[in-house]
Amino acid sequence: MANTDKKNKEQSTQSNGAANARNINLVVKSEEEKGDEIVISFSAFWDVIKRFILLWLVVAIVAGIGIPVLLALTASDQHKNLNALVSFNYDGIEKGLAPDGTKFDPYSLKSPTVIEAALTELNEPIEELENIRQGITITSVIPEDVIDEITVYKSVYEQGDLNAGEKLLATSYYATQYKVTFNYAKTGYSAERAAEVINMILDKYTDYFFDNYGYNRALGNAVNALDYRTYDYAQAIDVFDSSLSELQSYVSNLNRDDTSRFRSSQTGFTFADLYQAIVTLRTVDLDLISSYVTVNTVTKDKATLLDYYNYQIEKLVRERTVAQEKLNSINDSISKYEKDTIIIYGDMQETSQYTQASTQYDNMIKQKIDAQNTVSTKTSAINMYQQRINTLKGSVSATQEKMDKVEQDLEELNGKVTDLLDKVNVTADEYYETVSLANSYSVLVPASASGLSTTKSVIRASIEPTAIAEALLFILFFCGCFVLSLVETNRKKPVAAAADDDDDADDEDDAPADAEA
Repeated sequence: MANTDKKNKEQSTQSNGAANARNINLVVKSEEEKGDEIVISFSAFWDVIKRFILLWLVVAIVAGIGIPVLLALTASDQHKNLNALVSFNYDGIEKGLAPDGTKFDPYSLKSPTVIEAALTELNEPIEELENIRQGITITSVIPEDVIDEITVYKSVYEQGDLNAGEKLLATSYYATQYKVTFNYAKTGYSAERAAEVINMILDKYTDYFFDNYGYNRALGNAVNALDYRTYDYAQAIDVFDSSLSELQSYVSNLNRDDTSRFRSSQTGFTFADLYQAIVTLRTVDLDLISSYVTVNTVTKDKATLLDYYNYQIEKLVRERTVAQEKLNSINDSISKYEKDTIIIYGDMQETSQYTQASTQYDNMIKQKIDAQNTVSTKTSAINMYQQRINTLKGSVSATQEKMDKVEQDLEELNGKVTDLLDKVNVTADEYYETVSLANSYSVLVPASASGLSTTKSVIRASIEPTAIAEALLFILFFCGCFVLSLVETNRKKPVAAAADDDDDADDEDDAPADAEA
């Protein structure tokens, strides 16, 4: 009997040990109070996680959906953006220059002139102009390899490498592509209408670009702006000659740069044809009127005209003096300039030597030629005015009949000049648009008002706050489960301890009985 009880007790002890083996507990005892202890049960912690994990998943899902929706509702204006991409392709843009050699300004894309033209084309009120202009942002697009190169040089320079610093200063990049962003929140436009507006602005910039860097309209307007009728006849001739001289120089430059021998499909002229037409107007039509006025002393006010001639002579003499001094200085520099000497060594007794002009020497020669031309031109003009003075002093004023003839000739000349300006205008515009600046400006990606782009913008903006919120929820869930499992485990500990004491007391009571048996 005693052996049977002992065997049952041993089996009971083994069973309790196996059960306790499945529960891994960590007991923390206080050094000051040996009786106090904190039990951390990992199995209890896992039970709490399983109990509340469904609730955490629901909250996490609600947060993941609710935060983007909330951001879309509260910050909807920030997502009213339309994006477009434009490109510039001409000689000089890689150096940050405009086609005329000046510094290129990408912000001219949102020039009030361009926006006004677009609004007028779309029959939109001009009052929205400022809101549109403020809503347009222009950022340069820089290739990643350029950014990487600059970053490497900067990193090495910060480590003390001065050579890298020099390379960093030498490394420069001017964008050829620009991203145009239009935030239409302040305009009151719908997404579709806003896309039409920004695309029209980018389209109208083409006209603005050609007006500024193509045909020089300001030159033509300056010629037409002067009313020859307000001048005396000789002065009117000078006004026409000055305007035609500028136009001739402009067309001459176009003809020199045009290597394609461009012929306009609208006017049928080449720049060489237009140049000859201008020369004909100056040397035939204008000179014919000028000689008639000079020989017949055709003037509205003889005394005033004499004063005008004398003033022109004084001004030309001063200009010729300056040009002559510049010419003398250039001649002196050329005479003292030492050309580069090149020595070629051959065999033992054969050595050749010759001089070679440098770029600086060639520039001085060009300056000398320009100064000589200026001196000659001023001298010729002085002689012309002096001849007019002599003729005017030695004759009487012309009759009304001759004055009427000159006025009629000047009116016909003005018509020819105006017609020629129109032909130059059309020909130059077509040349720049189809040849010289054909691909200088283009819209690579127009703005689109698709709902997908807005959705992408909302998602991109909500990724960071949603990730932060989800991380905080996970931390709170984890910590909450740990604290709750700790509380529950240590709250059950006194009860378990009392039960253990009762078991010990029963074992002590059974011990004498077993001994007697």
